[in-house]
Amino acid sequence: MVEIELDGQKVEVLEGSTVMHAAEKAGSYIPHFCYHKKLSIAANCRMCLVDIEKAPKPMPACATPVTQGMIVRTKNDKAIKAQKGVMEFLLINHPLDCPICDQGGECQLQDLAVGYGGSESRYEEEKRVVPVKDVGPLISMQEMSRCIHCTRCVRFGQEVAGVMELGMSHRGEHAEIETFVGMSVDSELSGNMIDICPVGALTSKPFRYSARTWELSRRKSVSPHDSTGANLIVQVKNNKVMRVVPLENEDINECWIADRDRFSYEALNSDERLTSPMLKQGGEWKTVDWQTALEYVANGLKQIRTDHGADSIGTLASPHSTLEEFHLAASLMRGLGSDNIDYRLRNAEFVAAPGARWLGTTIASLSQLQRVLVVGSNLRKDHPLFAQRIRQAVRKGCAVSAINSVVELAGAEAWAMPVANTLLSAPESWLQSLADVAAAIALDKGVTAPAAGQATDAAKAIAKSLLGGDRKAILLGNAAAHHANASSLLALANWIGAQTGATVGYLTEAANTVGAQLAGAVPKGKGLDAGQMLAGKLKAVLLLNNEPEFDSAAGAEARASLNSAQMVVTLSPFKANMGFSDVLLPIAPFTETPGTFVNAEGRVQGFHAVVKPLGETRPAWKVLRVLANLLDLPGFDFESSQDVLRQIPGVDAAQVPADRLNNASDAAVTLSKESRGIPAVASIYQLDGLVRRATSLQLTADARHAANRSADVEEVAA
Repeated sequence: MVEIELDGQKVEVLEGSTVMHAAEKAGSYIPHFCYHKKLSIAANCRMCLVDIEKAPKPMPACATPVTQGMIVRTKNDKAIKAQKGVMEFLLINHPLDCPICDQGGECQLQDLAVGYGGSESRYEEEKRVVPVKDVGPLISMQEMSRCIHCTRCVRFGQEVAGVMELGMSHRGEHAEIETFVGMSVDSELSGNMIDICPVGALTSKPFRYSARTWELSRRKSVSPHDSTGANLIVQVKNNKVMRVVPLENEDINECWIADRDRFSYEALNSDERLTSPMLKQGGEWKTVDWQTALEYVANGLKQIRTDHGADSIGTLASPHSTLEEFHLAASLMRGLGSDNIDYRLRNAEFVAAPGARWLGTTIASLSQLQRVLVVGSNLRKDHPLFAQRIRQAVRKGCAVSAINSVVELAGAEAWAMPVANTLLSAPESWLQSLADVAAAIALDKGVTAPAAGQATDAAKAIAKSLLGGDRKAILLGNAAAHHANASSLLALANWIGAQTGATVGYLTEAANTVGAQLAGAVPKGKGLDAGQMLAGKLKAVLLLNNEPEFDSAAGAEARASLNSAQMVVTLSPFKANMGFSDVLLPIAPFTETPGTFVNAEGRVQGFHAVVKPLGETRPAWKVLRVLANLLDLPGFDFESSQDVLRQIPGVDAAQVPADRLNNASDAAVTLSKESRGIPAVASIYQLDGLVRRATSLQLTADARHAANRSADVEEVAA
């Protein structure tokens, strides 16, 4: 530790820290623009100049290391004069268009100009103008004349997103931040550049000119998309969601969110919202009241149960639903006498698990890994915030290995990080590839391998990597979880983990994949799994917040199987499944209902509604409760979502108990050469109904690329 004196106060900081770090610890604010706690030091704005005793001139606090006995003054005349001088230079070319700037009211430059700016400018020459730039549908660079060249956006791309999409060209007053050769900004984390821009140079294109920051109410929430469980601040005006920004949580998302967390709110206000119950009568959709719709559903379920038995009724639930919705949907089915409920819509194998499959470690620990093997995941697109955590680890020396099908899903460019070892094989050969790695480890350790494998050079390289280092993890991605041999893949991964000291876990697909398992949203006895239900074995189907055509392994074939059912009831915030549904019930999206998600690490996170339900929309837990009451099922007298939550064991604390999280597998490892097809995995902006209906996200390069690939697949299939 090093002790310094800062504004007369003794402060102890770690050796190698800067004056800025010491000031943060002492609670003393030093004005700055280019410094950001998550980015490298640039020291190019000079706003943080401070007076250091015995130094001939003011020094930048962000780039000056502390030394024993150093005396620093941040608020004396010398420091203030230097800071005001820097501010004057920064404002020389600034357009001073605060009244029309989207950043007005939350702009660092605006705030600091009040304290350090002059009352008038000595600069009378013409100000420079920077040409307008179009870098895609998410970020606006219309007013780059405001840019003060802090390079936060450039460093963010290099260090956090892993892709240097922005850079500085030219020199002096001709310097500009721009993309090169007309490229767009396509990173799945790009929206964070808007947050870290200290002026109004980078703004949100969808939000632009729609509201003023002081008009917005700020309410906490949790992301309903991938399994990170990113903490959000949802900003609301006139009962309408206007913007979504990150809520800092170092243990989960730090101060970042993915673009689909940030921009999917557009779907909440889209024309596709379902605002009233609808019935299909004579082939035409008609709007009805809730009483009519629910009585129609209840009577239909009773009739089908009488005619065909309870086993002919089933529920397919989205893994993006809340714990409360899962519990009530499962209780409703079992109250009817059916065990047909499943959330595993994209799975090809359905095996009962001893506990909830989970990450196997904490999210924060991903940043500290020294060795990691990722199996069957397009890591950067499936889990953007997990990828950036692992990217941090790589910058500290972590060696990443991957087993995947094609190089575009597992290369250094695809993951925006160096990948030390890559073993490419078709999905049906992943089991053999993992067996080869196990064989290489067995050869090195002199033990018996769990399955017949060949210690190839690629397998040896991965084995050598996993046998080194201290903090290690084997992570099974969405494609591995949905694989036809998922249980055997897990069994092999567990053996490798036991031999190398690595934790083993699933990245898990959706916001509440872990919660669905805890709430019992899987068949426990002789019930049908999702694959069987989607094969047309039901007479009545309840679709909770999903569109099987897009959200299941059955894909387009789901239409034909669901068309054969006597009654299909869709509970959705959107006008979905209209081709084969008989009833549409409008349920609230995550912004209009209270609920609970359990993320990949088993963290329980509750959230409240941030706006009132749109039109006649109702929270799904209320709809399911009333439907159960109409069916005369006992045990559904809940007054609030908290009452429902209390019925689910093990989720009343912030973290799910360890005995309820279990990645063990006793599956026999059978190496089969039989081709079982490609695992069903959603592309980044097709994951759920919200992102599919977010206009700006669908205009991105990722969405266009996925659409082109789907068109190619359909053409080949035809």
